[in-house]
Amino acid sequence: MNEAVPVSRVTDHGTAKLMPDVDRERAWLLTVDGAPQSYVDLDEPAHLEFEYTRRLGHVLDTVAEPGRALDVLHLGGGALTLPRYLAATRPGCRQDVVEADRGLLELVAEHLPLPDGSDVTAHAADARAWLESAPADSADILVADVFGGSRVPAHLTSVGYARQAARVLRPDGVYVANLADTAPFGFLRGQLATFATLFEELAIIAEPGVLRGRRFGNVVLVAAHRPVDTAELARRTAADAFPARVEHGRALRDFTGGARPVREEDAVPSPVPPSGAAFGIG
Repeated sequence: MNEAVPVSRVTDHGTAKLMPDVDRERAWLLTVDGAPQSYVDLDEPAHLEFEYTRRLGHVLDTVAEPGRALDVLHLGGGALTLPRYLAATRPGCRQDVVEADRGLLELVAEHLPLPDGSDVTAHAADARAWLESAPADSADILVADVFGGSRVPAHLTSVGYARQAARVLRPDGVYVANLADTAPFGFLRGQLATFATLFEELAIIAEPGVLRGRRFGNVVLVAAHRPVDTAELARRTAADAFPARVEHGRALRDFTGGARPVREEDAVPSPVPPSGAAFGIG
């Protein structure tokens, strides 16, 4: 028998490690500089291990009728967890993945190859720069899951960035992003105010403890020009092992309060996770 062994490699932006899961025969955890980045089960690509990734999956499941193929742009690659998920659940999707770390893309391609027939094209580039050169009205879904270490880079938080995302999306397209914050939510409120300048419909998904300010954690942001099926999202997220809450409408506007859209010159990265936080998994 060939026993899976960990793989470690210094890539362009840090030290990446692939560690086999002892409980799942062909499943792997990717970390970069010790921070969990992705989890992939090569035999079950529709399995989403991380809770925040599952919430992103719920959004992807509800944006269109089941099985409909979509054109999807992913900013942030990791181990290509969500591109694999969409290739399995929505066969025929055309997907572009933009990842700044070329060495990481090469490591993943070597050890965690995509299934045959996956129409996924990887691009080694800065997410903002690639987005600015992408054709208008070319994506049904834009998934942003970009972290430099454990922080969302500042240049992916401004009105200028949000404007480019809106330009690339089709009129009925949906933007979904993985963010992170804690009370008093200055970063998250700024992101809500920023995307509210360009999208009529907004929603967030997070664990109640995060929304109450009890701990630092992931928050999924959803933005669109059309109504989002928040009722179905609420049902799905409430049924997860770690239930989450969906906020939208007036409650979300009250949460945003008087926050101002983020100008380019005022943009900052998301907050630094507290020491010892199990960030990236919950």
